Amino acid sequence: MARTSSKTDDLATIEARRESLLAELAALDEQAKAAELARRDAGRSILIAALDRIKIGPMDKADAKAIATAIGHHGAKNVAAHLTSLNAT
Repeated sequence: MARTSSKTDDLATIEARRESLLAELAALDEQAKAAELARRDAGRSILIAALDRIKIGPMDKADAKAIATAIGHHGAKNVAAHLTSLNAT
């Protein structure tokens, strides 16, 4: 006589487990998305604190957006290095 498996092959159990795993994956995707957004915005408070310590002359929205976009696209380190090279001339 063949032995019965200790594992259940009940389709309903399998589908319920699958749904549970899919829900867990969806929750992990949301956590990863939130972590990525936090990582991408992690330097904002440091930049704002630095800007609060210096006086900045008049600036229009387009210039402010261009500076922020450059930091977002190229990274703060690259933008800072380029600005430092401008100060050297």
